[in-house]
Order: sequence, then C-alpha cells, then structure tokens
Amino acid sequence: MDKTEQMQRWRLILGQESKNRFEKMDMPALSEEQLLMDSALASIYNKSGEGGFGTSGGKGPSNPRISRWLGDVRMLFDKEIVKVIQNDAMTRCGLKQLIFEPEILENVEPDISLASAILTLKEMIPDRSKESVRAFIKKIVDDINKLLEQDIKRAVTAAVNKREHSPIPSASALDYKMTIRRNLKHYSPELKTIVPEHFYFFERAASSAAKKWTIILDIDQSGSMGESVIFSSVVSCILASMNSVKTRVVAFDTNVADLTDKCSDPVDLLYGFQLGGGTDIDKSVAYCEQFIDDPKKTLFFLISDLYEGGNRAALIRRMEEMKASGVTVVSLLAVADGGAPFYDESVANKLAKLGIPCFACNPQKLPELLGLVLKGRDIAEFSKTAYNAGK
Repeated sequence: MDKTEQMQRWRLILGQESKNRFEKMDMPALSEEQLLMDSALASIYNKSGEGGFGTSGGKGPSNPRISRWLGDVRMLFDKEIVKVIQNDAMTRCGLKQLIFEPEILENVEPDISLASAILTLKEMIPDRSKESVRAFIKKIVDDINKLLEQDIKRAVTAAVNKREHSPIPSASALDYKMTIRRNLKHYSPELKTIVPEHFYFFERAASSAAKKWTIILDIDQSGSMGESVIFSSVVSCILASMNSVKTRVVAFDTNVADLTDKCSDPVDLLYGFQLGGGTDIDKSVAYCEQFIDDPKKTLFFLISDLYEGGNRAALIRRMEEMKASGVTVVSLLAVADGGAPFYDESVANKLAKLGIPCFACNPQKLPELLGLVLKGRDIAEFSKTAYNAGK
C-alpha cells in the first residue's frame, strides 16, 4: 500500500471533518467510489451531523433516501462491514422506527442481531409490514438452516444402538470393526484388501419408539437471549422434523410456553417467543420434567443466561436431581450480540460442580455436540473449545 492510498484510507476513517487537514497535506482527491463511501459513512458517523439523514428538528428521514443509502452501503463494503454499519445506523441515528418499512427491509443485509431487535419489537410491526418482516427473518433462518441442517441430521442419524445389529444397510451405521473382523478370511492377496461377503450395521435408535431419544430444549426468552433464541428455533425445527428423536421445545420468562406444536416452521416458532421480561428458570425446568419418560434416553438442554429471578436454590436442586436420575443435562449459555458469553457465573459454577456442563457453543459446533451426547461420549474436552472453535 503506497503513501497516497494510506492517506486516503485515513481520510475515510477520520471522516469529512478531517477534509481540510488532509488537503493541507496535499493529499490527492478521493476517487468517485471513495467519495461514495465517504458520503455513506458521513450519514451516521459525522459529529457535526452534516451529511446525515436529517432526523433532527422533528423531520423524519425520507424512506427512499435511506433505501438508496442502504443500497450504496451494500455495494461499497464487505458483507460483515455492512452489518456493523447498519446496526450503527439503527442505534446512532434513531432509525429503529424505520426497520418495519417494507422498502427499507428489502435493502437491509440480513443480520441476526437486527433480526433479534425486530423480534423484540414485533408487537409494534404494522400490518403493512408483516410480510416484509417475515421475509427478512426467513432469509436469516434459511441461511442458518443451510449451515446446520445436514450436519445435525447426520449427527443424530449416526447415534446408533451399538448393542444390536440391523439388517438394514446404512453407511452411517456401518460397524466397521465387526465387518472387518468377520471378513478377515476373505482377504484378497491380489487386491491387497478385504473383500467383505457380509456387512454388519448397528441398529438405529429410530428402529423402535421405545428406543427413541427425547430431546428437550428449554429456552430462556429474556431480553438478552435474542441471538440464542434464533439459533435455538432453527435447531428445534430440524430436530422436530426427524423421526429418530422426540423433540420438545419450551420457552420461558416468568411464565412457561410450550411451543412444540410450532416446530413445523422456524419463523412461526420465532414468532411464538416473547423476548423480554423476567426469568423463572426453576418453574420452566419443573414443567419440562413431565416429558422425561426414560431418563437414560433423555437429553435436556437449558439454554439460558442463568440469571434466575425465581428460586435459585430450588433450581440447583432440581437440576441435580434430574442429572442423578440419568438424564443427560447440558447448560448452553447466552452469547450477547455475537460477543463473549453472557451469564450468571455463580449459578454456572454451582451447576458445573454438579457435573453439568455449562458453556457457550458456536452454532457450527452444535451438530458435533449432539452427536457426542447421543453416543454417550464425554463432552468435557469439547466444552473447552465449543465457543471459540470455528470463530
């Protein structure tokens, strides 16, 4: 990068207010594209307000103008930078009231933190904008679904009962060790490999309803849980679509809502959440206990920041009893605004001392987590890298 390009970049970083100082340094004029960048950034970052959206004085910004601005931003900057600029525009320039305008949403880069904000305000969505909001959220849901669906289904399908064998062939359920051991006599010196005459497959967990795992997702819907709720909804719907497991989805604040019947559509499920309000985790865990038929075949995910507004001692005791009964219990912690895990350390430490794993999990690692747990593997090592892996 030569000196001219360095100066131009610093000029864009420091904004239009630095223009005169750079002119005195004989900096070459900005290119046409750089001028567009400068104008787009000035709309939200200029301290003087010059070049902004004109929100002061009671005059609302022109929707077509903001739509053009959003289009320029998406054209000029990388996708991840666009998301940062959009969020800054919402918080710095008072544009939250405009995110429900259909022409605005059509130009916004799909972003999970913005979707979280929309869900928090969903009761304020005007009728004319409901379809646009739904389409915007569906874009994000579809992206997450593409990222996770196949891996989650593969992980669950591969969770097999290793005590019995099945005549139904499936590569994911192939018992390699027994197949090799039973076919050693069929080794071919010419091919220098074993040519199996018979393959052995583990019996799938789905072969019998009695052998099905029950997966319960108990999801905190307090205000800090926006992003976690969105990922949890998609994962819930993927699991609910599989016959090999029984899935139960419960949401809670100070009240408990069973959302299992909404799992056919992730967007419908998301609309069932009421982000905000207090928290009574113990009440929700107590509600979920009724769905535990076979503790040793039950996986209970508590997805929460663990800030308990109810009876904390009762919560710890209930979680301890659940684990002692044979249930596989995992506490997945909230992640705030794509940043560091956000949670009550005191409660997390008490649960950890009971042998209940408490950690934040990068969404891309969820399929691996499911596979390990359903196979009865120790997830202690996994939990140490679950959040940082893939970031």
